Amino acid sequence: MLVVARILPVEVPREGWLRADGDSVRFDPVPFYIGPWQYLRRARQVRSRIRNVFRREDAVILRVPSMLANVLLPALELSRHPYSVEVVGDPYDVFAPGAVTHPLRPVFRWWFPRQLRGQCAGAVGSAYVTEQALQRRYPPGEGSYSTNYSSVELSEAAFVSEPRSFDGGRRMNLITVGTLAQLYKSQDVLIDALGVCVSRGSDLQLTIVGDGQHRAMLEARARSLGLGGRVRFVGHLSSADQVRMELDQADLFVLPSRQEGLPRAMIEAMARGLPCVGSTVGGIPELLPSEDQVAPANVSALAERLRQVTSDPIRMANMSARNLDKARQFHKDILSARRREHYRYLRETTETWSNLRRRA
Repeated sequence: MLVVARILPVEVPREGWLRADGDSVRFDPVPFYIGPWQYLRRARQVRSRIRNVFRREDAVILRVPSMLANVLLPALELSRHPYSVEVVGDPYDVFAPGAVTHPLRPVFRWWFPRQLRGQCAGAVGSAYVTEQALQRRYPPGEGSYSTNYSSVELSEAAFVSEPRSFDGGRRMNLITVGTLAQLYKSQDVLIDALGVCVSRGSDLQLTIVGDGQHRAMLEARARSLGLGGRVRFVGHLSSADQVRMELDQADLFVLPSRQEGLPRAMIEAMARGLPCVGSTVGGIPELLPSEDQVAPANVSALAERLRQVTSDPIRMANMSARNLDKARQFHKDILSARRREHYRYLRETTETWSNLRRRA
């Protein structure tokens, strides 16, 4: 397998990093960029690299939404080369109000979902990280192969052996995990909701795992609400063991995202037996029952849900048991079979198309 992707060279890998290449997987890098403005400065190099690496006999899978997929797709469509898509996110939610501050955000929110719908409709096969959510907004083409499997595949080491029990009368530790490069995960909303809870007498604290450009702003926000001693920023954690250690010390996982595909961080928290509260976007409703969800960007609703959950140890114990059972659906042995079948279908479809072209 050849993976074409943005790759940023580093002199020394961080502790806990694992190599992703090997005997059957190699990487071909394109010039690294972050965001639309850096892409525009490197667009000619990116396009040239992708077109040079693409071969007509390749079975092509596009992970979408993706700027790299947008670059390659015209060449595929021109030659009627079959391709599959793996739909891992929702641009409609990515560009929701408050998620990004780009001046063209409303235009992007109209254009990129329209583009993704066309990509899914034109694909011979589609794989979604959700069971239903992304399929409703970006349906597969008529008569095409469609499946779903998450990019989250958990080994046995990811799971605790039994659900948790809880008792009242002590400070509860909330935790959230996600990048701070953008506010997709709504850490700002969570800090505000924590402030409301504390002001109403709830004894809560919050651990934020992740790093990025918004960290300083979020730290200042916590201080301004008088939460400096209740919000702990631990930064980026490079190893699964480090993340699991933080999850094991927490009582409740919270992910009030503005946009999601299927959140790996939440599934990993569920596998540790953590009760979870999340928003109603993306694939979260496929993981949590409605009573554990809130509307995105709604501080008052989130605060009330946090107060309800953390004041009820029996409810938290029931949530723990349910979440651990649900997380077992993401064991690697279950999902890998669907992925292999998708790859087999695409390979055979591409071989048939290639043979027909040679005979023409």
